[in-house]
Amino acid sequence: MKDPVCKMDVKDDSKFGSTYKNRAYRFCSASCKQSFDKEPEKYAKGA
Repeated sequence: MKDPVCKMDVKDDSKFGSTYKNRAYRFCSASCKQSFDKEPEKYAKGA
C-alpha cells in the first residue's frame, strides 16, 4: 500500500490511518496523516 501523501510504501497494519469515502488509507507517519486529514480530496484523487 502507498502513502497517498508522500508515496512511500506502508504496511496495511500501519498505526497511522484514516478513512475517507468508505476507503481506508494508511500513512508512514503522523504528519502525513495530518496532511491527508486537512485536505483528503487533494490526496485521495491520486491514490
